[in-house]
Amino acid sequence: MADDNLSDGSLSVPDPNALDQMGPLPQVSVLSQYVKDLSFENPNAPQSLQWNEAPRIDVNVGVNARRGGDDVFEVELKITARAEVNEQTAFVIDLLYGALFGLANVPEEALEPFLIIEAPRIIFPFARRIVADAVRDGGFPPLMLDPIDFAALYMAQQQAGGATAGNA
Repeated sequence: MADDNLSDGSLSVPDPNALDQMGPLPQVSVLSQYVKDLSFENPNAPQSLQWNEAPRIDVNVGVNARRGGDDVFEVELKITARAEVNEQTAFVIDLLYGALFGLANVPEEALEPFLIIEAPRIIFPFARRIVADAVRDGGFPPLMLDPIDFAALYMAQQQAGGATAGNA
């Protein structure tokens, strides 16, 4: 590739013939995002709201993707969190968050990595907010999930046998 900054200060212009040979560029769009299922349980209320100890919180995250039509794919992000104090449940939250992505001109070998790494990365902040709000509305401090490295989860899946779900 040519150096964009030439010594005389001018910019180089890409060869239009090279762009034509590349073919159509990949296009990605988020068509829709939605809550498919949301459950919040506070089975020991009101006592659980008075516990002074910090809960132990286990969080599991899974990703699933499937074709929804021509050039349309559904990606689901499943987040489950369970908080316990002295083996008693403070709360349990289950969220199944979905999104429809329109993909055009994406090479077949790039589909799975996009759907399992990039698509969940795009929708995670929205799912994270729903979890935080639901836990807060249940009477607890908001559960602010740490960012998730979906690429690392994907690589671990590939090494473990290729399932399309992961745990964080």
